[in-house]
Amino acid sequence: MLFLRRRKGSEPLKSSTLETISLYELEGEREKEEEKRKQREDRERKERVKKAKKWSCVDSCCWFVGLICSLWWFLLFLYNAMPASLPQYMTEAITGPLPDPPGVKLHKEGLKVKHPVVFVPGIVTGGLELWEGHHCAEGLFRKRLWGGTFGEVYKRPLCWVEHMSLDNVTGLDPHGIRVRPVSGLVAADYFALGYFVWAVLIANLARIGYEEKTMYMAAYDWRISFQNTEVRDQTLSRIKSNIELMVATNGGNKVVVVPHSMGVLYFLHFMKWVEAPAPMGGGGGSDWCAKHIKAVMNIGGPFLGVPKAVSGLFSAEAKDIAVARTMAPAVLDKDVFGLQALQHVMRMTRTWDTTMSMIPKGGETIWGDLDWSPEDGYDCSVKNQKNNDTCNDAQNGKEGLNLVKKHVHYGRIISFGKDVAEMHSSKIERVDFRGAIKGNNLANTSCQAVWTEYHDMGVGGVKAVADYKAYTAESILDLLHYVAPKMMKRGDAHFSYGIADNLDDAKYNHYKYWSNPLETKLPNAPEMEIFSLYGVGIPTERAYVYKSNPGTDCYIPFQIDTSADGGHEESCLKGGVYCSDGDETVPVLSAGFMCAKGWRGKTRFNPSGIRTYIREYDHAPPANLLEGRGAQSGAHVDVLGNFALIEDIIRVAAGATGEDLGGDQVYSDIFKWSEKIKLKL
Repeated sequence: MLFLRRRKGSEPLKSSTLETISLYELEGEREKEEEKRKQREDRERKERVKKAKKWSCVDSCCWFVGLICSLWWFLLFLYNAMPASLPQYMTEAITGPLPDPPGVKLHKEGLKVKHPVVFVPGIVTGGLELWEGHHCAEGLFRKRLWGGTFGEVYKRPLCWVEHMSLDNVTGLDPHGIRVRPVSGLVAADYFALGYFVWAVLIANLARIGYEEKTMYMAAYDWRISFQNTEVRDQTLSRIKSNIELMVATNGGNKVVVVPHSMGVLYFLHFMKWVEAPAPMGGGGGSDWCAKHIKAVMNIGGPFLGVPKAVSGLFSAEAKDIAVARTMAPAVLDKDVFGLQALQHVMRMTRTWDTTMSMIPKGGETIWGDLDWSPEDGYDCSVKNQKNNDTCNDAQNGKEGLNLVKKHVHYGRIISFGKDVAEMHSSKIERVDFRGAIKGNNLANTSCQAVWTEYHDMGVGGVKAVADYKAYTAESILDLLHYVAPKMMKRGDAHFSYGIADNLDDAKYNHYKYWSNPLETKLPNAPEMEIFSLYGVGIPTERAYVYKSNPGTDCYIPFQIDTSADGGHEESCLKGGVYCSDGDETVPVLSAGFMCAKGWRGKTRFNPSGIRTYIREYDHAPPANLLEGRGAQSGAHVDVLGNFALIEDIIRVAAGATGEDLGGDQVYSDIFKWSEKIKLKL
């Protein structure tokens, strides 16, 4: 009984103990769960921090582009929000009083409207808008695809490339796409927001009374061949009609035509077309130009082509692109991000026939051979190249250096290797590429949208091109036929690059010769004047050092060798590019030769003796950022804002002659170089 009682008495104690133990266990479990929760939260927090710190190249690019755009728009907002007089006030506070703009100055002198003015824009500076497109271009009817903000390039780049490209066989519109030039002065007054082209010249002409009825922008689709602008859009007929109307409604005063860049070649073609009989020509008769044109004031005219066109067609490069391609090959060249920008650019630009109009003309007679060129002896030192942003990074105070300058072989427009560019031609071992058998890379299936004709060449074809070592202006044509046969087949139908033996030969009546000044005659218009206006004093691309660029199937197999350098600051070779004098795009030789010699006096190219003048503008960069692009710039596009050039144009439009301007104004060696060229006149 006592035992039983003792057991019964112990039962409540055991129950209490169990309850206490249970409470301890529950508390322990809660603590464990709390600790696990804290650990889980710590892990999640660390993961969030880790993810937040993860940064890719794409993020960097996007943020950088966004930063630049935001900064640009902010500065533009400030510029438009500030009083109109503030920039001028700040500039004058730093540099002193600014000279009056040419229009204001000449208005004070009493100059007034006399001759109507016709502007002919060059390649890429005229706006293009969409009239019909594919599904990806929904909502872009009559929106600018070229010029303006270029917004569609960023929003839908592949769609933009598709609509800016032409048919690779016909050189005209692809099926279902119609892109047309913008009309009126707004077509090329500004290239992009804040970047003027013709706007400054137009504004200064307005100062002496010009308006839209006395100014006409001869806008055209700068992508298609010159003759095809008439076939598709009747542009040449429209220019003819507008000039006739302007002369008739302005008291019979003839027009002053102001072409720029490739527009110079386009108007050269027009002058032959307008006099030629229909249906190939405009049927205006042999005296049409004499009756309607007072003067042609060519600005930055690539009369004899530009080496830059060769590098653009061969590898979609120029000096600045070559540097970028070296620094960012993943973006520009290879398929890392799926961009392959250069391949898309090459595929698109090789459908633009007008790019072939600027291939160097005149062969080795004009541009030189393997061992000779007209610019032999040209000095690239600091004292001559004051503003060498493009090709030289020279410092001041180097004039006293006693450097052994190497002979520059400008005639070798393309050399594979710096050693090839410098050695004597007798030491170059060359293997002719013309008969080389091309490989088969299954290009159309592996490269799809970025296919270019390089992908049909194979390794053997690429090696053959490099083994030829050096290319002159004559062998360049064979090279382009080899690497881009479809493009050059179209080009051969519309352009020619030789020198005529007999200009009376009936074959030169064909339109393919009309834009080559060495294969055509100027109009019979002895009272007309022709000016060549261009900038000098800026290093300008003249020849290139290349290297092979092995890669995957979808690549451009050649590129400018940016490691090739002359070894000292006075060298003409910088970053794989040999430079001579010019306006940064067109060498002096191309811009000035025809007016210096080819057309000077009565020659077989100028039988009526039209007076020709050269007006060069020595480049001076802006003194500070407030001056914008400067009023004394000689750069290819910026020269359109050069006060001295604008004053010359306004004076001629108001009735002055070339003699009234003072005749030739020359800073370069154009006359010396022209005398070295042995051309039958």
